[in-house]
Amino acid sequence: MKNVLVVGGAGYIGSHMAKCLSANGYVPIVLDNLDHGSRQTTKFGPFFEGSMNDASLLQKIFSEYPVAAVMHFAAFCYVGESMKQPAKYYQNNVVNTLALLECMVEENISNFIFSSSCSIYGEPVETPITEDHPKKPINPYGRSKLMVEQILHDFRQAYGLESICLRYFNAAGADPDGELGEDHDPETHLIPLILKTALGQRPHIDIFGDDYPTPDGTCIRDYIHIEDLAQAHLLALERLLTGLSGGQYNLGNATGYSVKQVIEIARSATNEEIPARVVERRPGDPAVLISSSEKAMKDLGWKPKFTDLEAIMETAWTWHKNNPNGYAP
Repeated sequence: MKNVLVVGGAGYIGSHMAKCLSANGYVPIVLDNLDHGSRQTTKFGPFFEGSMNDASLLQKIFSEYPVAAVMHFAAFCYVGESMKQPAKYYQNNVVNTLALLECMVEENISNFIFSSSCSIYGEPVETPITEDHPKKPINPYGRSKLMVEQILHDFRQAYGLESICLRYFNAAGADPDGELGEDHDPETHLIPLILKTALGQRPHIDIFGDDYPTPDGTCIRDYIHIEDLAQAHLLALERLLTGLSGGQYNLGNATGYSVKQVIEIARSATNEEIPARVVERRPGDPAVLISSSEKAMKDLGWKPKFTDLEAIMETAWTWHKNNPNGYAP
């Protein structure tokens, strides 16, 4: 059994990844400072509470558990917050990640899976977006992700650290077993906010702008189910562990849904009215982000199971109904 360090493994994506690794014969070692993660999700392997920039803690983990690879899910990920607090994002997403990579080099750990983002592309020149699309991020969050990708390129050249950067579009949904779901504090992601409105926990859902150059004026996004995301990471891990080269891959379903369409799908799934109101645009939001994931399908053998938003929404709604307070007691 191979040990995989899952940094940020108590969060939404990281916890689903830890469960996936455990189910596939790996030992997920979770490192998380619990700023945005939940202790309740850390049940699939050993857990260490702390930061990825704590060299002594990393050395302790690496000495106790021979680690075959590191997966990184510990970035701050709120676009709007990054516009207001760029220093926070560059410190955690870039500086702290650099500290982790330096420790990996010292410990001769040479396989790294990075949670990147479609935000590195900025406003699309063409859609669907392929991996060679120009990289012109329009917010500090996206710039921080692109900086780490550039650092990884240099670390491969200089130190032989092999990496795969997985550029997510919009992660959504919940564990089909109902064990894990999406619970952020604060919550800013569209689908859980809509479902909290359906549960009566919010008076309405805010639509940030309806004057974008799209058919109904609202932003269009490509949604990918959390389990499909975890499977792509597993395939990326196995690619590196078999000695193949790393690279960059988009992960999405190549289908775009507008904010208004997402709300309508949620109304159908929940049989609730879900009041909505239009408010001002958020700074840093591109109008359209739709993925081409052909490269991941070809190189990694990835094939998403959840290819329509209705199915993704159903898993999210089931979890939120059963866990109306998230992971809170």
